[in-house]
Formats: sequence, C-alpha cells, structure tokens
Amino acid sequence: MTLGIFLQHLLNAMQWGSFYALIALGYTMVYGVLLLINFAHGDIFMVGAYIGFFIATFLLGLGAGTALALPSWVILALTILGSMILTAGVGVTIERVAYRPLRERGANRLYLVITALMIGLFLEYLNLSTLGAADRGFPELIPTQVYTVGGVSFTNIKLIVIGLSVVVMIGLEMFLRRTKIGIAMRAISYDKVAVPLMGVPVNTIIAATFVIGSSLAALAGIMYGSAYHVLSFDMGILIGWKAFIAAVVGGIGEIRGAMVGGFLLGFIEIFVVALGQVPGFEWLSSTYRDLVSFTILLVILTIRPTGIFGVARRQKI
Repeated sequence: MTLGIFLQHLLNAMQWGSFYALIALGYTMVYGVLLLINFAHGDIFMVGAYIGFFIATFLLGLGAGTALALPSWVILALTILGSMILTAGVGVTIERVAYRPLRERGANRLYLVITALMIGLFLEYLNLSTLGAADRGFPELIPTQVYTVGGVSFTNIKLIVIGLSVVVMIGLEMFLRRTKIGIAMRAISYDKVAVPLMGVPVNTIIAATFVIGSSLAALAGIMYGSAYHVLSFDMGILIGWKAFIAAVVGGIGEIRGAMVGGFLLGFIEIFVVALGQVPGFEWLSSTYRDLVSFTILLVILTIRPTGIFGVARRQKI
C-alpha cells in the first residue's frame, strides 16, 4: 500500500468516523446525565436527515432558475440550521413525553431502556407508513468539486464533513467546560442528589442535553445525506448501534471518548476493506468488515472494560 493510497483511505476513514463520532456524542451525553442508554438516538439521526431533505427540497425550489434563487451555501446553512432546530424539538418532546414521566415516578432503569427501544421503532415505522419504503435521494446542496493533491483525490464535501465535525466536537468540549450549562451537565453526571440542592434546575439541564444530542444527530444526518445522497427509513439502525458501540469503547459518559471511539471505528472499518485489496489479504473482503471491527473493539473492552477514557464509577452503599 503506497503512501498516496494510505492517505486516500485515511480521508475516507475520517469522513466515515465523523458520522459515528457525532452520533456517539448524543449517546454519551444522555448517559452521562441520566445513566440512560437512549437507543432511539440512531433513529433521531434518521429523522434529522429526513427533515433536512424536506427543508433542502423546499429551499431549492424557491425561485429555481430565476435571479431569486438562493446561493448554494445559504441553502446548506439554512438546511443545517433548520434541521438541527426541528430535530432538537423532536428530541426534547421524546424526553418530555416518554422519559420524564417514568423518571419522576422512580421507574426502574430497565423500563427506560425498553421505552427508548420502543421510541426508536415508533420513529422508524412512522416514517415507513407515511413516506413509504422507497429510498430517497438527498439533493446536492452545493456542487461537488474534486481536488487532487499528490495523487490523493478528495472532494469539497469530504473536507466540509471532516472540518465541520472537528470544529463542532471541539466547540462542544469547550461548551461543557466553560459554560454554566455545561458545568451543570457535568455536575449532574457526578452527583444527581446534591445538584438540585445547589439550585440547579435538573429538568432544564436534561432538556438541554437532549437538545444538543439531537442537534448533533441532525448535523450528522445532513452530512451523511450530502456525502452519500441516499436516505432510507431504517438508516439509523445499524449506524446507531455502531455509534453506541463507539461510545462504549471510548468510555461512555466521556465526550473525548465518543470522539475517539467514533473515529477509531471508522478507521477500522475503512482499513479492513482497504487491506482486502492488498495481495495476500484478498480473503479479507468487505463482508468481514463488521466481524473484524467488532472483534478488535471487543479486545479493547476486554483489556479496558471502562473504555479508553472511561472511569469506573464507585457508589457508596
């Protein structure tokens, strides 16, 4: 494998890992605050992608072919913003209607997990029953341009996906460490009993957590649609489960862990397929991608059960 081919696969892995990392952030934030695995989060990713599809289609139709047509970068920005806002509303609604009543009644955490699975199925089959089973093509929001540097080819879409993901992740880390809401989220994750006594509005902070997590899932959905242009009602199932695994491997509850776990899973998957093109490794086809990826991640968890950045929680009895 030459250096040019390696760099080519590296860029592909960074793009693929960006989707996992952004979705994994939602899992890890909700778990950090509520100790809840929000298994509906993968389908929030799907909802965000479909909301972005309808917003983009509407904006592209405004003044199409006339001088009133919006510039492509404006359409992309409005699509991302609109999808993040509306998807955040979906996430908060789910928390308010499905999770909060159970939490306030002191329900067993298992019931919350079952409810999360039910919400995910509800979103999938609501999409299926209203929009049908046919895949939808995500519109091209900005013209794709291909660049070649030193034998490595990449598109402007790929650069936007990687660059925007890294900026958002760094911004989220700074938000959690330097703002009152972020500090409150971290405080709740450490001591849910003492925080309300300090005057922190717990329900407001939890709602803010779902707003941020759902917004990031919507951003991942828009970028996924822009990169691959195919949407389906069940697109959130497999990628959602993999993002959850990435969050666990990185250390669920840790923002840095979600980032590292997402990119690590993306690297493993892409390079397993790339290695199958090397003489002597032809048997390692794309069908083995998930098997090899999960085996490597299982080994990591065997060596470090709390994940790469995870810390074992100790509870006094």
